[in-house]
Amino acid sequence: MTAQDYKAPESVGRLQQRALLVGAVALVLGIVGAVKTPDVFVRSYLNSYLLILGLTLGSLGLLMLQHLTGGHWGIMIRRPLEAATRTLPMLVIFFIPIVWGMKSLYMEWLDPAEVAKEPLSKMQQTYLTHSGFLVRAVIYFIVWLGLMLIFNSWSRQQDVNQGDRALRRRLKMLAGPGIILYVFAMSFAAIDWVMSISPHWASTIYGFLFVAGQLISSMSLMIAILVLLAKTEPFASILQKRHLHDLGKLLFAFIMLWAYFDFSQLLIIWSGNQPEEITFYMSRLHNSWGIVAVIVLLFHFFVPFFILLSSDVKRSAKLLPKVAMWMIFMRLVDLFWMTRPEFSKDGVAFSWLDIALPIALVGIWLAYFALNLKQQPLLPLGDPKLAEAIANHEH
Repeated sequence: MTAQDYKAPESVGRLQQRALLVGAVALVLGIVGAVKTPDVFVRSYLNSYLLILGLTLGSLGLLMLQHLTGGHWGIMIRRPLEAATRTLPMLVIFFIPIVWGMKSLYMEWLDPAEVAKEPLSKMQQTYLTHSGFLVRAVIYFIVWLGLMLIFNSWSRQQDVNQGDRALRRRLKMLAGPGIILYVFAMSFAAIDWVMSISPHWASTIYGFLFVAGQLISSMSLMIAILVLLAKTEPFASILQKRHLHDLGKLLFAFIMLWAYFDFSQLLIIWSGNQPEEITFYMSRLHNSWGIVAVIVLLFHFFVPFFILLSSDVKRSAKLLPKVAMWMIFMRLVDLFWMTRPEFSKDGVAFSWLDIALPIALVGIWLAYFALNLKQQPLLPLGDPKLAEAIANHEH
């Protein structure tokens, strides 16, 4: 097998062109919205940014998990995962509008008038500051970028130095601490960027909700990309039902993990019934937000849960990608439900920017992802487990 044998097919190039075109048009509309209604823009932008951040960081988490476990499931999607992690520099640039709109998003701790209405604790006053927010964001991105650069660099070295056991051990040894760093950084980022929208409410499991959601987003994307690649050679001869089955089982597990974290948070807060703790659910389970909550419960958990119980679905190249794409859409709905009630407590306030901005950011993200995917062979040719992973065990 040579690198030329596993170059990206034309379908990846078409994905890049179409995603860029759609994303660019939607971005122009988004910029118009930013000029006309900056407050609405930045609130919608936050949801869209969190979605593509999940696609990138979830891929980083899955990449490290594959190196740690050495499972065959990850070899088939190793290069798409690496391509997704390399979109991180773009995410740094895309963070600028959030910094620009901080006063609109975090007015409850940035606006002295709002702070005077409901004073913050001394710890909050020390932690929730404009400079502290920016410094911590820089730290988070340095951690993620460092992990991305190391794992991508060592993976390329593995292709050159095939059979290098020392390099394989280094990848495995760093993966464990790397996962811990990713989870810690994302947990604190979730506190800074989302939970601090309502500074008088706190949850210790909040960051894990985002980590689980990011794993769902990334695994869903990987399933869709793998099936897209399998429409042409060489993946058409390599992809087997067992590969899809493994990825489908992992998607099922991540949905269960997300539901466990979400229900645990609800159960603990509901049981405690403390006035300062129940505000999160009081604003999200009443009025029209309650309808959104039911939609998330049914279509983010119950429906995919029962669908993915079927082994036939998990092994189907037609059905599994549809479930995966649906889960990415439901991730956006869940992020909308988690963030927007703080700005619209009387009920759902929907804007056309809530459609334009996700299309813009996801389109541009997909175009950059496809560009990265074309830079390397589609399989990790230096991985000693590759031959076993793609061997045909189905008769």
